[in-house]
Amino acid sequence: MTRYREIADDLRRRLLQGEFVAGARLPGEERLAAGYGVSRGAIRNALATLQRRGMLVPIPGSGWRVHSDLQTQQFVEFRSFAQWARSRGLVPAGLVMHQERVPATAHDARMLRMRAGDDVLRVTRVRTLGGSPAMLERTTYPTWMIPIIEPLPADQPSVTQAMLEAGVMPAHGVHHIDTVPASGEDAESLGVRRSTRLLRLRRESYTRDGRAIESGDDRYAPDVMTFEVHTSASTHFITSASD
Repeated sequence: MTRYREIADDLRRRLLQGEFVAGARLPGEERLAAGYGVSRGAIRNALATLQRRGMLVPIPGSGWRVHSDLQTQQFVEFRSFAQWARSRGLVPAGLVMHQERVPATAHDARMLRMRAGDDVLRVTRVRTLGGSPAMLERTTYPTWMIPIIEPLPADQPSVTQAMLEAGVMPAHGVHHIDTVPASGEDAESLGVRRSTRLLRLRRESYTRDGRAIESGDDRYAPDVMTFEVHTSASTHFITSASD
């Protein structure tokens, strides 16, 4: 991949993350060139690429600005199933099928940055769109999150919103995407045949100071969800919709 394309991908990631808001001016070409360690020509090619994608608008004689219609997302918005569904005119809902406190395993301790044996809360929920099963969500929460999650009603529409109201702000996360055959529980919950290939999102999220919030395994019914991945030489950004 040529350098200008890598730069275009990185700038696109920064735009989608909201670093440059809609209608705002970008830093000048010289400043961008210095930041990326390239010539102004490479920067111009990268900016032109984003212009063709409808993300930037040239300002004659004075640089570039972010397209005023660009839809950007913060971390909470791109990871919320409920917000994603409502933005598309769909009706999201969910129901807790199983919830229990159990001692953290060694795997839990590693994923959630806690001690093995301390309590974790395991929650299994079915998420629906328009009344139809869309995703089976299995989430494990560390001890400090239990008082926030455990009292929520079984049909809580957005766990993300409940966390925000409790002052828990997800700042960054790690997402792993693959496909898996539906287990018996998956098949029964999602109304598909056993061994049907399901899109799976394994996720961990953290506060700004690195405190683990949750570890999850989400399995989507066929034809419900797609994921778009943007990469550059030094960064990786995944947009998704999960709660």
